[in-house]
Amino acid sequence: MALEIGQVAPDFTSIDQDGNEIKLSDYQGKKVVLYFYPKDMTPGCTAEACDLRDNYEKLLAEGWVVLGVSTDAAERHQRFIAKYELPFPLIADVDHKVHDLYGTWQLKKTFGKEYMGTVRTTFLIDEKGILTDIIKKVKTKEHTKQIIS
Repeated sequence: MALEIGQVAPDFTSIDQDGNEIKLSDYQGKKVVLYFYPKDMTPGCTAEACDLRDNYEKLLAEGWVVLGVSTDAAERHQRFIAKYELPFPLIADVDHKVHDLYGTWQLKKTFGKEYMGTVRTTFLIDEKGILTDIIKKVKTKEHTKQIIS
Protein backbone atom coordinates (compact mmCIF):
# COMPACT_ATOMS: atom_id res chain seq x y z
CA MET A 1 0.00 0.00 0.00
CA ALA A 2 1.39 3.38 -1.01
CA LEU A 3 1.81 6.07 1.60
CA GLU A 4 -0.44 9.10 1.34
CA ILE A 5 -0.41 12.66 2.61
CA GLY A 6 -2.10 12.81 6.02
CA GLN A 7 -0.86 9.40 7.16
CA VAL A 8 1.55 8.88 10.02
CA ALA A 9 5.08 8.48 8.64
CA PRO A 10 6.36 4.96 9.38
CA ASP A 11 8.92 4.92 12.17
CA PHE A 12 12.17 3.10 11.53
CA THR A 13 15.45 2.24 13.16
CA SER A 14 18.58 2.18 11.02
CA ILE A 15 22.16 3.48 11.15
CA ASP A 16 23.75 6.69 9.95
CA GLN A 17 27.09 7.22 8.23
CA ASP A 18 28.96 6.77 11.52
CA GLY A 19 27.17 3.55 12.48
CA ASN A 20 25.03 5.33 15.09
CA GLU A 21 21.46 4.20 15.54
CA ILE A 22 18.96 6.61 14.02
CA LYS A 23 15.18 6.55 14.38
CA LEU A 24 12.55 8.77 12.82
CA SER A 25 10.89 9.01 16.24
CA ASP A 26 14.07 10.72 17.53
CA TYR A 27 12.92 13.73 15.49
CA GLN A 28 9.41 13.97 16.97
CA GLY A 29 8.61 17.66 17.42
CA LYS A 30 10.66 18.65 14.37
CA LYS A 31 9.78 18.94 10.68
CA VAL A 32 11.70 16.33 8.68
CA VAL A 33 12.80 16.21 5.05
CA LEU A 34 13.28 12.47 4.45
CA TYR A 35 14.78 12.12 1.00
CA PHE A 36 15.48 8.83 -0.74
CA TYR A 37 18.08 8.81 -3.51
CA PRO A 38 19.68 6.01 -5.54
CA LYS A 39 23.45 6.25 -5.01
CA ASP A 40 26.21 8.37 -3.50
CA MET A 41 28.71 10.03 -5.85
CA THR A 42 26.45 9.89 -8.94
CA PRO A 43 25.58 13.07 -10.87
CA GLY A 44 21.88 13.42 -9.99
CA CYS A 45 22.29 12.36 -6.38
CA THR A 46 25.26 14.67 -5.91
CA ALA A 47 23.32 17.60 -7.43
CA GLU A 48 20.40 16.92 -5.07
CA ALA A 49 22.61 16.63 -1.97
CA CYS A 50 24.56 19.76 -2.89
CA ASP A 51 21.37 21.76 -3.45
CA LEU A 52 20.20 20.76 0.03
CA ARG A 53 23.67 21.58 1.41
CA ASP A 54 23.76 24.99 -0.28
CA ASN A 55 20.32 25.84 1.12
CA TYR A 56 20.75 24.11 4.48
CA GLU A 57 20.63 27.32 6.53
CA LYS A 58 17.42 28.31 4.75
CA LEU A 59 15.93 24.89 5.54
CA LEU A 60 16.98 25.19 9.19
CA ALA A 61 15.45 28.67 9.36
CA GLU A 62 12.17 27.14 8.13
CA GLY A 63 12.43 24.53 10.91
CA TRP A 64 13.45 21.53 8.79
CA VAL A 65 15.78 18.66 9.67
CA VAL A 66 17.23 16.85 6.64
CA LEU A 67 17.81 13.08 6.50
CA GLY A 68 19.07 11.37 3.36
CA VAL A 69 18.49 7.66 2.71
CA SER A 70 20.15 5.33 0.21
CA THR A 71 21.23 1.71 0.15
CA ASP A 72 24.90 2.71 0.25
CA ALA A 73 27.02 1.45 3.15
CA ALA A 74 27.97 3.77 6.01
CA GLU A 75 31.59 3.99 4.81
CA ARG A 76 30.50 5.22 1.37
CA HIS A 77 28.24 7.78 3.04
CA GLN A 78 31.23 9.02 5.05
CA ARG A 79 33.20 9.60 1.84
CA PHE A 80 30.22 11.33 0.19
CA ILE A 81 29.72 13.61 3.19
CA ALA A 82 33.44 14.44 3.38
CA LYS A 83 33.83 15.10 -0.34
CA TYR A 84 30.81 17.40 -0.60
CA GLU A 85 30.78 18.76 2.98
CA LEU A 86 27.20 17.66 3.63
CA PRO A 87 25.87 19.00 6.95
CA PHE A 88 23.13 16.41 7.45
CA PRO A 89 23.10 12.68 8.26
CA LEU A 90 22.75 9.95 5.66
CA ILE A 91 21.03 6.70 6.53
CA ALA A 92 22.78 3.51 5.39
CA ASP A 93 19.76 1.40 4.42
CA VAL A 94 21.78 -1.46 2.90
CA ASP A 95 18.99 -4.00 3.40
CA HIS A 96 16.41 -1.49 2.02
CA LYS A 97 14.09 -1.96 5.02
CA VAL A 98 13.44 1.79 5.30
CA HIS A 99 12.91 1.93 1.54
CA ASP A 100 10.36 -0.88 1.85
CA LEU A 101 8.46 1.00 4.58
CA TYR A 102 8.20 4.06 2.35
CA GLY A 103 7.59 2.21 -0.94
CA THR A 104 10.72 3.58 -2.61
CA TRP A 105 12.35 0.19 -3.40
CA GLN A 106 10.72 -0.75 -6.69
CA LEU A 107 11.21 -2.49 -9.99
CA LYS A 108 12.97 -0.16 -12.42
CA LYS A 109 13.82 -0.41 -16.10
CA THR A 110 16.87 1.06 -17.80
CA PHE A 111 17.92 0.28 -21.35
CA GLY A 112 15.58 -2.72 -21.41
CA LYS A 113 16.95 -4.22 -18.20
CA GLU A 114 14.78 -4.71 -15.14
CA TYR A 115 16.18 -4.44 -11.63
CA MET A 116 15.17 -3.43 -8.13
CA GLY A 117 16.29 0.02 -7.08
CA THR A 118 15.50 3.28 -5.33
CA VAL A 119 12.82 5.55 -6.73
CA ARG A 120 13.96 9.10 -5.93
CA THR A 121 11.27 10.46 -3.60
CA THR A 122 11.11 12.98 -0.77
CA PHE A 123 8.70 12.82 2.16
CA LEU A 124 7.94 15.93 4.21
CA ILE A 125 6.92 15.10 7.76
CA ASP A 126 5.49 17.55 10.29
CA GLU A 127 6.28 17.87 14.00
CA LYS A 128 3.62 15.28 14.86
CA GLY A 129 5.00 12.68 12.45
CA ILE A 130 2.35 13.21 9.77
CA LEU A 131 3.20 13.16 6.05
CA THR A 132 2.47 16.63 4.71
CA ASP A 133 3.85 16.16 1.20
CA ILE A 134 5.35 13.49 -1.02
CA ILE A 135 7.57 14.80 -3.80
CA LYS A 136 7.84 12.19 -6.54
CA LYS A 137 9.15 14.34 -9.39
CA VAL A 138 12.29 15.59 -7.69
CA LYS A 139 14.21 18.36 -9.45
CA THR A 140 17.69 17.50 -8.20
CA LYS A 141 19.23 20.94 -8.82
CA GLU A 142 16.23 22.82 -7.37
CA HIS A 143 15.02 20.47 -4.67
CA THR A 144 15.03 23.02 -1.86
CA LYS A 145 12.56 25.17 -3.83
CA GLN A 146 10.23 22.16 -4.03
CA ILE A 147 10.45 21.68 -0.27
CA ILE A 148 10.02 25.29 0.82
CA SER A 149 7.48 26.35 -1.82
